[in-house]
Order: sequence, then structure tokens, then C-alpha cells
Amino acid sequence: MSEPTLTVLALLALAGLVAGYVDAVVGGGGLVQLPALLLGLPGASPVEVLATNKLGSICGTSVSSITYYRRVRPDPRTFLPLMGFAFTGSVLGAFVASHIPRSAFDPIVLVVLVLVGTYVVVKPDLGDETTLRFGGHRHTLMAVLTGLGVGFYDGALGPGTGSFFVFLLVGLLGYNFLEASAKARLANWATNLAALCVFVPQGAVLWHVGLTLGAANLVGGYLGARTAIARGAGFVRAFFIVVVAGFAVRIGGGVVGLW
Repeated sequence: MSEPTLTVLALLALAGLVAGYVDAVVGGGGLVQLPALLLGLPGASPVEVLATNKLGSICGTSVSSITYYRRVRPDPRTFLPLMGFAFTGSVLGAFVASHIPRSAFDPIVLVVLVLVGTYVVVKPDLGDETTLRFGGHRHTLMAVLTGLGVGFYDGALGPGTGSFFVFLLVGLLGYNFLEASAKARLANWATNLAALCVFVPQGAVLWHVGLTLGAANLVGGYLGARTAIARGAGFVRAFFIVVVAGFAVRIGGGVVGLW
């Protein structure tokens, strides 16, 4: 693969900044960053693109996770099992990443995004306040299943992972959007780390590109987390709807061949 030009690196950094911000608020920054890598690095293999995307993303999720943890103080009884099984699921997904065609994912992701967005729109009070739907071991079990399932998807492909975490934490477990976003960032950090534990030994990471993305993603992640905390659950909900709609249009256009 030929070395990217300074212009390409600058554009990738801009994509990383936007992705970090989006990811910190509601997740899904990979749907900005991953296509940018595919366009900017046409000679890279799919695994190299996925691995480099993970390196950039973990920088943003690191700073946003710390920011959320310090300001929101999420309950460790939920986020620790969520992180642990998200890590496990991501490792499993990363091992099969090179064997799953992208074409198999897009239609499924599109349907899920449309259903998720519609559900949030038609239930305007969803995620305004935390009203847990399960108690005790059942709550932990739901967190474990959420982490394992979404973690596997993140290791195998990744775009939209944070949004899926947020939606399940709100719709399934009953957290408000701000608390869900805080836990989603911690879980997403774990999935990024797990995938890198697989990709780095394989030599799949393009370090100079990934670190450039990472620096920009870090700034975007910090700004996004601070904005979400300052504006509250209502802002996160509105931002979630806009982002999910945008992702659905982008993926839907690809499925029907518009771009």
C-alpha cells in the first residue's frame, strides 16, 4: 500500500474529529470514520482498515469514558459485567472479521437502525428518566447479553456499535439517555481494546494513520462528552435520532446502489 499524502491524512483527521464527537454523545462514530478510511486508503486490506479504525476509536473512547465516569458516576454493578462480556464478544467477533462479507451486514444493520429510530420517535418519553426494568441477577444477565451481542458485532465490523449499546441500555434495561451513553462509552472502550488485542499481533494496524486519527478522535471525544453532560438526556435523545436517521440513509443508499 502506498503512503497516504498529507492532504489525505488531514481529511482523515477531520473525519476522526467528527467521529469522536458523535461517538461520545450517542455512539456510531465508526459510520463516519470507517468510510473515510475506505476512501482514503484504497490499497489497504479490509482487516487493515478495521484495525486502524479501532486504534483511532480507542483514543476517543478513552477520554470520553474518563469524562463520563468522573461526571456521571455510572453504577459499576452494570458497567463492569457489560464491559467484561463486551470485551469477550469483541474478541470473538474480531477473529471472524476477515471471514464475513460486508454485504451480509448492511441490510441487517439498516433494518435494525430503522426499527430503533422509529421506536425512539414514537415513544417520546423513552430515556427521559431512569426506570430500571429488571432487578438483581436479571438486570446483570441483561447487561451481560447486551455486552456479548453488541461486542461481537463490534469486533466483526463495528459501525453503529455505540448507538446499539445506547439503545439497548435505554430500551431494554431502562436507563435514561445520559446514563446509557456513559455506560456505552465504557463498554465501547472495552470492545475496541479487545479487537486491538487480536489485530495488533496480526500486524494489521497502520500505526501512523491510526495515531493521526486517534489524536483527532480524542479531541472530538472530549468535546462530545462534555457537551452531552452539560446538555443532558434530552439533547442526547435528539442527537441520537438525528444520527440514527443519517446512518439509515447512508447505509440504505448503499444497499440500493445510490452510492
